[in-house]
Amino acid sequence: MTYRTEDHTWAVCAYGDTPYLEECLRSLKAQKVPSGIMIVTSTPSETIRSLGERYGIPVHEHAKTGSIGGDWNAAYDLASTPLVTLAHQDDVYHPDYTGKLLEYVNRATDPILFFTDYYEIRGEKKAYANRNLRIKKIMLFPLRSRLLWKSRFVRRRILSLGSPICCPSVTYIRPRAGQTVFSTELKVSLDWDQWEKQSRKQGSFVYCPVPLMGHRVHGESETTRMIASHAREKEDLMMFRRFWPESVAGWLVRRYAKSEDQNQVGS
Repeated sequence: MTYRTEDHTWAVCAYGDTPYLEECLRSLKAQKVPSGIMIVTSTPSETIRSLGERYGIPVHEHAKTGSIGGDWNAAYDLASTPLVTLAHQDDVYHPDYTGKLLEYVNRATDPILFFTDYYEIRGEKKAYANRNLRIKKIMLFPLRSRLLWKSRFVRRRILSLGSPICCPSVTYIRPRAGQTVFSTELKVSLDWDQWEKQSRKQGSFVYCPVPLMGHRVHGESETTRMIASHAREKEDLMMFRRFWPESVAGWLVRRYAKSEDQNQVGS
């Protein structure tokens, strides 16, 4: 199947009155290859509604689900197109993202996920090469080869060492990824959980090694709060156990926790 612009939707997951939502929306409106955009929220506000009106983007309101995964599932299910990108409200996207998405998935065999490299936004600065980002680039290096996109062995070996895939960089190919994809029980590792489940399928993990999005790291983010509270360690241990015996999983989760310190503001 050849995918076109009308086959793609940006579903922007909006919560509360973040000061970064407008910058995210501007980056989506600036795409060189335009596609559908919608805002999805369980916390409707005048700020969100006015931004939707200002940029001509429909706002879909839904009942609170009680979990991050439930909110992501609501956004995913509201998008009716076969290609869905769950854009996070604090992040920004390079103008070439949609064009590269269509270029890459149309070269792939049975694509399941498309994802890209990324940089971090810390305050007013962009970080392209800190320790955390370098490790993730190394982990994903095998998927620079198109010949390995379909290899379940390769992607499962990558995921057995952690989660190098940046969640807001991912586009889901709905016919292969399925419906209601995220766990509603997990608080932090729900993206890694999803990649692991998708990695078992026949099909392609399509990786573009160009940094086509900026992921904002700040003290108000859910990831930062969860790392600070150590809620992540329990879920990460559960993930490592899917690949390794208990002794190895315990060692890996301690090493992984150190690498995630990079997500703390100021690190």
